[in-house]
Amino acid sequence: MSSPLIVETLLPDVVELTKALIAAQSITPATGAVFDVLEAALVPLGFAVERFVEGEAPDGPVENLLATRGTAGPHFAFAGHLDVVPPGPGWTADAFSPEIRGDLLYGRGAVDMKGAIAAFVAAAARVPANRKLSLIITGDEEGPATFGTPKLIERMAERGVKPDLCLVGEPTSAHRLGDTIKIGRRGSSVIWIDVPGRQGHVAYPHLADNPIPKLVAALAEIDAIPLDQGNDWFQASNIEATDISTGNPATNVIPGNATARLSVRFNDMQNGPELIARIEAIVQRHAPGAQVRGNVYGEAFLTQPGELSALVAGAIEATLRITPELSTSGGTSDARYLVKLCPVVEFGLINATMHKLDEAVALTDLMGLADVYEEVLRRVGA
Repeated sequence: MSSPLIVETLLPDVVELTKALIAAQSITPATGAVFDVLEAALVPLGFAVERFVEGEAPDGPVENLLATRGTAGPHFAFAGHLDVVPPGPGWTADAFSPEIRGDLLYGRGAVDMKGAIAAFVAAAARVPANRKLSLIITGDEEGPATFGTPKLIERMAERGVKPDLCLVGEPTSAHRLGDTIKIGRRGSSVIWIDVPGRQGHVAYPHLADNPIPKLVAALAEIDAIPLDQGNDWFQASNIEATDISTGNPATNVIPGNATARLSVRFNDMQNGPELIARIEAIVQRHAPGAQVRGNVYGEAFLTQPGELSALVAGAIEATLRITPELSTSGGTSDARYLVKLCPVVEFGLINATMHKLDEAVALTDLMGLADVYEEVLRRVGA
């Protein structure tokens, strides 16, 4: 495993900084070397950098970084994460040894989202140092985020740091750099159902209580729920069964319980707790005494098209000569927390290889993204 590359140049090269960040292994939850690399790039640019570690296993420890610079103009924040998902077996080369092959830079995190962080640092180096900027960077976005961005927001409140606008560098582009800006995200919830029964021999069903028919009946009604038809900015909400189990290896035994897991993705016409309560009521109707537990991992949110989306879209059009689509597609991101502070949009690299083997970013896209971010910063408050 190669050691992290430390970037010390005053004007960071976006490709070299991306390589340095990739080389610092940072499987979620992340701490340490990868934050050293970022801090070493930010301090020469005049940023005041604060790093802190929160939490314990299993969700921690997590390192977070808050960097601020300047006082002029609106406060523009960039948010992102340095943690990455595990690479898994099957890579052509070491996932944490960045390598340029042809016109692509390979390595875990190249797209999601070390490349975007490097692009923003490079952009910040090109604009006046008095421009009011901040970077909100966590080591836990790919995990449960318990000690990540929510803790950064708490620290920002303590420090009186409140941005006016925020850009999250998630890889939003689908086919070509600049084709998509995310202005919102659907909400996400997972629900676990445990239906009790009474174990017994299949030849004597009257002496047992089979939980499977009750669970199946409840799931059938849940599957038939017409949540909504979507709206101008969101697709329809959906409930998907992702697991059903009895843990029963025997062919002649009625199981003592049956479980199921549901995943719900919902738009801004719904909310998580109400959906969980609705599903629990259905389950109880079919299986009184069943246990229903739900976690809401994020509510749906929308930043209405306006100043921020127009600012980013204008920078993309001026730099890349493409008009981006405004979208709310995809999974959750830390924008779900940051939207409580100020208007938030997301824009970053092409997402085709994120979380995949041989994750890679085009060198031209890295440089192009830095150019777009620079144009965004020059337009803020203009």
